[in-house]
Amino acid sequence: MKQDNQFVSGRIKSIKYAVLGAYKLVTTEHSVMVQSSLAVVMTAAGFYFKISREEWMMQILVFGLVLAIEGLNTAVEKIADFIHPDYHERIGFIKDIAAGAVMFAAMSAIAVGALIYLPKLL
Repeated sequence: MKQDNQFVSGRIKSIKYAVLGAYKLVTTEHSVMVQSSLAVVMTAAGFYFKISREEWMMQILVFGLVLAIEGLNTAVEKIADFIHPDYHERIGFIKDIAAGAVMFAAMSAIAVGALIYLPKLL
């Protein structure tokens, strides 16, 4: 495929591929479907509880963090499976590390959610 070196048309193509990649993630990866659904629920909760601007910023930041890390984890898994389709101990190690990164992001999101919503619920 020929690379587009024009600034504007090259950026438009980059955005097109990014949107396509996000669509593929949301429509094919079950973990991303669950996390996206949780983001929608938490957005509705934010409107219901009338959270502050700062709380919105933190909530949006952790949604983006979890989904971005999950996307990278998915990419690592797909590349690893492409390179070595059969089980291999070192490939498994790499995939476990990527999954661990998602867990750290998810724990951060849970902590932010607890800090925002527990005081409103109690």
